[in-house]
Amino acid sequence: MRTHLPQNGPRRLSTTGVPAAVATALVAFLVVTPVDAQAPRARDLGVPFEGSPGPFNAITDVAGVEVGHVSLVRGSGPRVVGQGPVRTGVTAVWPRGNETPDPVFAAWFSLNGDGEMTGTTWVEDSGLLEGPVMITNTLNVGIVHHAVVRWGVTRSGDWDGVGYPPWLASLPVVAETWDGTLNDILGQHVTVEDALLAMDGATGGSVDEGNVGGGTGMICHRFKGGIGTSSRVIAVDDATYTVGVLVQCNYGSREQLRVAGVPVGTEIPDLLPERPGPNGSPVEADDRADREGSIIVVVATDAPVLPHQLERIATRVSLGLGRNGSTSGNGSGDIFMAFSTANRGAARERAAVAGLEVLANERLNPIFSATVQATEEAVVNAMVAAETMTGADDVTVHRLPHDRLREILRSYNRLRR
Repeated sequence: MRTHLPQNGPRRLSTTGVPAAVATALVAFLVVTPVDAQAPRARDLGVPFEGSPGPFNAITDVAGVEVGHVSLVRGSGPRVVGQGPVRTGVTAVWPRGNETPDPVFAAWFSLNGDGEMTGTTWVEDSGLLEGPVMITNTLNVGIVHHAVVRWGVTRSGDWDGVGYPPWLASLPVVAETWDGTLNDILGQHVTVEDALLAMDGATGGSVDEGNVGGGTGMICHRFKGGIGTSSRVIAVDDATYTVGVLVQCNYGSREQLRVAGVPVGTEIPDLLPERPGPNGSPVEADDRADREGSIIVVVATDAPVLPHQLERIATRVSLGLGRNGSTSGNGSGDIFMAFSTANRGAARERAAVAGLEVLANERLNPIFSATVQATEEAVVNAMVAAETMTGADDVTVHRLPHDRLREILRSYNRLRR
């Protein structure tokens, strides 16, 4: 189920995957838009991408992966700290779903570290991701971290009797990007309950994109950004594997933007973030014109790869971002997590020796390529899905205009029929 409300209306919740009882209560006061009424994705507009996506062209094409969003949109006008306007949210990505949160082999990579992803020291040392990857805004990391702890404590059974909490509750992985242009970020409006709803409401299948979840108030290349996802199905010898990517994009100057190799940013120098001027006419909003910003990327695969190989995969996200024009500036938080759902049970094997399946390093090239391709497309999908939003202090951030994007691609002979 997907929801749509006027951007200055009451609190907005994306009910994708919300349990039936909760969804029924929400429908009582939400206007529901059918899935087929949603905006097209980048491929629907004719943007040419390499590779073959899975059936949903989403990170959830990797079997078992589930995604949940809670989106908060309320208030309008001048910013009043603690009151709004609110344009924010939280996103949960479960490697094996929220019913069976078994650990997965994982690794992380920081292309530029002016950002936060908690729990990464244990991921690096253990090679394991225990629980979901949560994504929100910068000042709500602590709140969401606490929510994951509460989720684990209340669902992981009895303590082990020596004072240690259940494994899921110990070291949550929570990442962030800054939404302070459109959102009253100092008000810290994401609550524990919001994070729990995102975790409990996560499902597989199609994934909402654009102004949803942690991406609700984000800006990308000075267009509206947010959540985007994509996937690739690849062959390695006689086996078929899937690589899926989910991004929360909030980075990039306008002139850097490339789509399918075309300098779209220089072709659309207008439609910059704006606010009402003294005489009522719009003037450019000072939202950090360089927009170094940040991006969080989650890579999932069902290929049998180990943590040292996953770190190599995570680094390839950088090449996908580079295709879209990112140079990962000094003030950017570009942080990536990669995990594999293969070898189920091996990460918690109690035997002295655990049996594993592992791809040879010589067979990793298709996974590297799939990661680059899916990252590139996920960012463009986020921008295509995002809608124009007016937020705090009446700042308006425009969507990437679909018609102009198509015309520019056509003029460069890059529009796919």
